[in-house]
Amino acid sequence: MAKDFTSYKLDNGMEIILVPRKESPATTVMVAVKVGSKYETKEISGLSHFLEHMTFKGTEKRPGASTIATELDGLGASYNAFTGQERTAYYAKVQNKHFDKVFNIVSDLYLNSTLPADEMEKERGVIIEEINMYEDMPMRKVSDDFLKVLYGDQPAGWSIAGRKEVIKNIERENFVQYRNKHYKPSNTILAIAGGYDDKNLKKSIKKIFGKAKKDSTPKLPRVKENQEKPNEFVRYKDSDQAHLILGFRAFDTHDERKFALWVLSNILGGNMSSRLFKKIRDDMGAAYYIHSNTSLDTNCGVIQAKAGVSTDKTEKVIKAILNEFRKIKEEAVGAKELDKAKRNIIGNMYLGLETSNRLAGFYINQRVKNLDLTSPDALAERINNVTPDDVQSVAKDLFHNSKLNLAVIGPFKNKSFLDILKI
Repeated sequence: MAKDFTSYKLDNGMEIILVPRKESPATTVMVAVKVGSKYETKEISGLSHFLEHMTFKGTEKRPGASTIATELDGLGASYNAFTGQERTAYYAKVQNKHFDKVFNIVSDLYLNSTLPADEMEKERGVIIEEINMYEDMPMRKVSDDFLKVLYGDQPAGWSIAGRKEVIKNIERENFVQYRNKHYKPSNTILAIAGGYDDKNLKKSIKKIFGKAKKDSTPKLPRVKENQEKPNEFVRYKDSDQAHLILGFRAFDTHDERKFALWVLSNILGGNMSSRLFKKIRDDMGAAYYIHSNTSLDTNCGVIQAKAGVSTDKTEKVIKAILNEFRKIKEEAVGAKELDKAKRNIIGNMYLGLETSNRLAGFYINQRVKNLDLTSPDALAERINNVTPDDVQSVAKDLFHNSKLNLAVIGPFKNKSFLDILKI
């Protein structure tokens, strides 16, 4: 099977991933640092995300956020950044003819951000309003609550955006120390994907990124998982709809059972013909959105179902979701349903990789989690090899009361659902 990418490391440990697609009219430059909210302490909770915002506030060559935005907008670029629990990434996508300019801008942001103090004061308000926005979005907020149920008061259970009282007190020196500690070559991945001209590219990469010295980087803190019985978190909100996430602790992304778990999740709630969609929406008429997914990180994982449901049917929906989890544990999946799930996963994967930014993210995601780089074709082969026994076996491994968790936001005062949390 032909490899569709090239990967190598600079002498200082920085990893480079090149994914040429000559047919693509655009190229994406993406830089990712292996740092996110899981690396934080309570005193600096939200700093990774705040630093991501501040990185766009200017460099010596490009003073001020408006200078950077104006230059990128003038190239017709699509650009952004994002922070997760284990990574912070910056990218820009542009027509191939502007690749050199975008490469220069993104590298300048990563290497030379000045973190101006006056901009920091203004950005505090922006971050706090972002936190306020999430508080008013129960469909989004319930995900934070579910992490809290799973992991409690440790970095894995905290919101990526942080707490307002912390954001108000972060100082510029916190940014400088945190950046110096984590933004190192051996902790950074550069991915370039699309129709770029690769002439002299490796020389340019070495010239720009090879100057920094190799240094040690902090390790990802261990996630503590202690659970013996079902857990829940119910948040009161005066609303017309209840939002819930129900799921089971799983394994990390290095576990070979993940391919079977992906197929299982797709069968349960991966599309509009999935079991949960047909049961909760089509049969019960109890929800507009209902789906399931897996989240497998470097050192923890979960499979979950998420729904926005009629408040008076919340208990019935929870019972119905649990019943679908139970059925896939007790009854082998049929060949027709299994094949449909595989085709759906693989088809959606390839459709998602049509754009250069998604392609760059596909490979960066693997290396952030310390996985060996795998092409889409190789991944599709692993999915196609999943059997009915594999699916049922992983369901039997995971679907137990001792791994079951629920988060709910809705008009429920002094309400508990623990009496129905049984599988």
